[in-house]
Amino acid sequence: MATSHRHDDHPEHPPHEHHQHGHPTHSDLAAALDLDAELVGDHLDDAATLIVEALGGPPARIVDLGAGTGSGTEALARRFPDATLLAVDSSPAMTETIDRRARAAGLTDRVTTVVADLDRGLPQMRRPDVIWAAMSLHHIADAGALLRSAATALGSEGVLVIVEMAGLPRFAPDDDAGLRALEDRCHAAAARAGWEALADWTTTIGDAGLEIARDCTIRVERADPAAQVSRYAVHWFSQFRHRLDEPAGMLSRADVELLDTLIDPAQASSLHRRTDLRLVAGRRVWIVRPIRADGGVE
Repeated sequence: MATSHRHDDHPEHPPHEHHQHGHPTHSDLAAALDLDAELVGDHLDDAATLIVEALGGPPARIVDLGAGTGSGTEALARRFPDATLLAVDSSPAMTETIDRRARAAGLTDRVTTVVADLDRGLPQMRRPDVIWAAMSLHHIADAGALLRSAATALGSEGVLVIVEMAGLPRFAPDDDAGLRALEDRCHAAAARAGWEALADWTTTIGDAGLEIARDCTIRVERADPAAQVSRYAVHWFSQFRHRLDEPAGMLSRADVELLDTLIDPAQASSLHRRTDLRLVAGRRVWIVRPIRADGGVE
């Protein structure tokens, strides 16, 4: 069973450099995104509640920026059954996936897609009540410019919702000190490497002419389905193995060898075989509004 907990007034993280690493295939990326949505998607219910509180009611039009496989688009469509949604992604393969997903879910009358490079700005759209940017803003070359465009595009009472990871996920159970210590070393190496996992948009939001209405962290904890938690752990420990070993060698050779063992399904100690892992993850959510020229909130 998954549990989620919302914590407001998140302290600001130190400045963080953003990098994109590697070029996974479309199928690899889609599988990872869907697995993430399955296991950590509970945060969306809390985020939807924040949206209703900010708007004073459910939204009528939602734009999903960097929609990926459309798991978030579909979840928002189900959460807000009277809303129309525009899913935006730079990948035609992803928008085709979203279209197929919408047809399978019977949502084609409410979900449309557009292929757009957000580094070139927002596509044309009807004025939305909500612009949703979940795990996508850190991929934009000039996030401030995109936020300024979003502030202009929103309706007078609209909100922009930004969702990012609130730290890297953890999997080690309390009684496995060795795996927990390895996680600590991998997380420290990821921070040194400049991973985007702790992206903090607080300053950028203010500079873009937006005001933060809510800033909170939603925590998700779950141990089941154990097979899916194990798959997700393998995905992350594989990321540590391949992204932190190249090119600078952020991890020791001993840790690289240990990671090789953990992600090898043929090994007796492989994470593939573990049924006791516990996922602890978090999402930081900003609910923001445009600021009027007179200094008030739109």
